[in-house]
Amino acid sequence: MTADPAAVAEVLLRERRAHRKLIPFPAGAGPASEAEGIAAQHALAERMGGLPPAGFKIGATAKHMQAYLGLDGPLAGFMPAGGLYASGIRLRFADFQTPAVECELAMRLAADLLAGPCSPERAGAAVGTVSAAIEIVENRYPDLREFGVPALIADQMFHAAAVLGAGDPDWRRLDLKAITGRILVNQSPRGDGKGEELMGDPLAALAWLASSPLAAAFGGLKEGQVVMLGTVTPAVWLLGPATVEVHFAPLSPVLLTLE
Repeated sequence: MTADPAAVAEVLLRERRAHRKLIPFPAGAGPASEAEGIAAQHALAERMGGLPPAGFKIGATAKHMQAYLGLDGPLAGFMPAGGLYASGIRLRFADFQTPAVECELAMRLAADLLAGPCSPERAGAAVGTVSAAIEIVENRYPDLREFGVPALIADQMFHAAAVLGAGDPDWRRLDLKAITGRILVNQSPRGDGKGEELMGDPLAALAWLASSPLAAAFGGLKEGQVVMLGTVTPAVWLLGPATVEVHFAPLSPVLLTLE
């Protein structure tokens, strides 16, 4: 029995809006494969008015997270326009469910990337700007492994919102593998990591997304869309209101206040 993508999306959205944890779907009611998870995620985007998406996030780029979930590679989710913010935004902590913040690089596309096999070189040719970014993710699951990877795909891979620093159009002067990101919470350093954490090369991560079944389901990657490439540090889970900074010098820093 194949799960109804629209019904899955309706459950996910209803439980999110009620700030309730997502329990595993009954047998036959939830997605049971990557393809079913992607179909449900697309239905969720439609239900949220998120088609076409403002962009995508890549998650589970870290080997330890892949091992925990039983994956052999990363996963991805769409991002709606209403959840993309510029540096300096102030948001309500209470609007998020068990939130964490992540130290990320983001790329804004200046040209389309058609769905299908893609090299880092072709991916890079489509990039207009690169920026430092913060992703807000949520732990919406009492038991992540019990909830299951297909349902996690349907639920946008933890995504809640993203905050973007100023985009740098001269990014090709940078060594994106060696660039170092640092995240601070309430002005205290909480981790640092290099761009090579992102599948060995941030452009390889973008190429992976362009080649993925999820990109194909959404009609490829489009000019103007933003791609969050994954975190270079472990997620920092927040216990209450906080200020968050991410630095990838010489890119402009990005600031978020959760109050």
